[in-house]
Amino acid sequence: MNYWPLLGIGLVVIGFALRFNPLMVVVGAALATGLLAGLDLVAVVEALGKAFNDNRYISVTWIILPVIGLLERHGLQQRARAVIESVRGATMGKLLVIYLGFRQITAALGMKDIGGHPQAVRPLVAPMAEAAAEKSHGKLADGDREQVLAMAAATDNVGLFFGEDIFFAIASILLIQGVFESYGYPLTPLELSVWAIPTAICAFIIHGWRINALDRRLGRASGRVVGGALS
Repeated sequence: MNYWPLLGIGLVVIGFALRFNPLMVVVGAALATGLLAGLDLVAVVEALGKAFNDNRYISVTWIILPVIGLLERHGLQQRARAVIESVRGATMGKLLVIYLGFRQITAALGMKDIGGHPQAVRPLVAPMAEAAAEKSHGKLADGDREQVLAMAAATDNVGLFFGEDIFFAIASILLIQGVFESYGYPLTPLELSVWAIPTAICAFIIHGWRINALDRRLGRASGRVVGGALS
């Protein structure tokens, strides 16, 4: 048995301990492992390329996050706040209920990655919800501000969680189908996804009530009149 390829593990440990560039350390260790295993250089590079291509969706995250960071650095959150402040009659409750419905519908159609915390909530939804709350209720206390931001994040979670099961090709539906089939109950994914619709409707109603309850509580705390009535 050839133990020389195991030197690649040692190269990774040493490289990380010496704080070398992680990408260079991993690539160097992979090349060394392949060559010590008896592969030629072309075969090693081909294996690296295939592994990257097979898992390229992982790399998309590292492309999207810097883009969002640059947009935030150049005022994306400020522009989102300005937009919502210019909309007459905009409130935190209306905004988050609309986003909840949007998130559920898109997730039900299989577009579950169209929203999300890093790409939608942090740069857009949360600052817009905060601006809408301050527009209706005045300057928020730190605790109230954190509750608004938390509600924005929770809205995305609820919309995705209860919307995606309506899409019959989602992994959770296929898992449920497999479990039922193993016990002798053959069901199609479509039959299972249909029964997720009542749950999604209930989730929309309950979380929509929670959103508006928070909006009303903020109104009572501030004592301001919104939309012709004390919130």
